[in-house]
Amino acid sequence: MSIATALPPAPTKSRARRRLEYLRVASPLVLLAVWQLGSATGLIPQDVLPAPSLIVEAGLELVRNGQLADALQVSGARVVEGLVLGGVIGIVLGSAVGLSHWFEAAADPPMQMIRALPHLGLIPLFIVWFGIGELPKVLLVALGVVFPLYLNTFSAIRQVDPKLLETAQVLGFSFRQRFGRIMVPSAAPQVLVGFRQSLAIAWLTLIVAEQINADKGIGYLINNARDFLRIDIIIFGLTVYALLGISTDAVVRLIERRALRYRQ
Repeated sequence: MSIATALPPAPTKSRARRRLEYLRVASPLVLLAVWQLGSATGLIPQDVLPAPSLIVEAGLELVRNGQLADALQVSGARVVEGLVLGGVIGIVLGSAVGLSHWFEAAADPPMQMIRALPHLGLIPLFIVWFGIGELPKVLLVALGVVFPLYLNTFSAIRQVDPKLLETAQVLGFSFRQRFGRIMVPSAAPQVLVGFRQSLAIAWLTLIVAEQINADKGIGYLINNARDFLRIDIIIFGLTVYALLGISTDAVVRLIERRALRYRQ
């Protein structure tokens, strides 16, 4: 028997991929089990970090009394409104700057100056300007969303293959045809990456805005829980924020795969 036949066959790529997927699922489950065991044995104090079972019970309590559904509706509306407002501004400005060197010279320096400001540090100023209602929260989310989309759109349009544009011009394409048939498909992958970055920033901004100044929403639930020392509800609220961020990112990735099927 030769050495080659005595050795076991190497795992195929599909088997290795399945093992990695199993590991990705198993690792957080193992972490939760260790956490639960540590809480049950007293190694992890309940007043510092409640057991996962207690956090789940707190979440079920919020579901049963309807507070979670109301908070999700309010927080989701804030994120959607901020995404729409900031997304439109970022894509329009990024497209204009990418298409025109004159517009870049006029608009890009102020945009870079504003981008250098910590937008979460503007919360007190936004409260003075816009009050304590919904408007400052939506505007903060929009401000955080603008710049990833602006920069990615600007860069994507500038990186469109100039030979494609020259060919389209020789073929008699109008500017509208060149923009719709060449620039938009070429820029779409990078713009979608900017959209994913904007989603993460939108949820991060909302977490801070709702915990500083809110009378409803997930952040309001967390603040209420802090006043009553309900650490289990605080952790559950933060978990909800994380799950919302992961879920919305997965939706954008699905859109990306469907919209960019031609690249495969």
